[in-house]
Amino acid sequence: MLELVNLTKYYPTPLGRHYVFRNLNFHFPEDASIGLMGRNGAGKSTLMRIIAGVEVPDQGHVRTDKTMSWRVGLGGGFQGTLSSRDNVRFVCRLFSASPEETRAKVRYVEEFAEIGKFFDMPMKSLSSGMRGRVTFGLSLAFEFDYYLIDEGMAAGDPIFRKKAQAAFEQHVSKGKLILVSHNPKDIQNLCDVVVILENGQATLYNDVKEGLEIYQNMQRPTKIEGP
Repeated sequence: MLELVNLTKYYPTPLGRHYVFRNLNFHFPEDASIGLMGRNGAGKSTLMRIIAGVEVPDQGHVRTDKTMSWRVGLGGGFQGTLSSRDNVRFVCRLFSASPEETRAKVRYVEEFAEIGKFFDMPMKSLSSGMRGRVTFGLSLAFEFDYYLIDEGMAAGDPIFRKKAQAAFEQHVSKGKLILVSHNPKDIQNLCDVVVILENGQATLYNDVKEGLEIYQNMQRPTKIEGP
């Protein structure tokens, strides 16, 4: 079960409150990997942060009995002055059952990320793509009911993206994912349904092809008729 109950989120601006969502109610389908799409500024990343529990709505709540990964994206939520190794070790200590398991998971993330000596450099010195690789690998080191991916597979070169997609296809056999991506191929290959955010509302498309067509039509500029 994953449900949004009277969800309201706004940000203060010089012109007053900007509402991303206002009393949004939505029930995500059971046992489905979800492609979360919408125009820039529609609230995709905001919703992912709320579902992940790193941002609090102003009203309402998320109701779920599922385990959620942290939001995997190009930025990541690491401590910038610590190295990737130290950041990963800290997280693994929280989730692992033993020191041996912690060491194994740190080793897994280091090998998966493929950033060499940068794994032992401060996170703030890494490119966004490198940080994306580390957060991606760290998420894969654990099993969750839902993996929250915010353009995470855009990290790195085509070879790494292919590797990341293959790893996720294996993980999706055990869990599901909520994927924010502007790449139709990622949505088509990894998702069972599409949810489009528009004007603070969420619309479900059980047919992925239909959802992608709706999204692509939204991206086309509106023609202005002449006099």
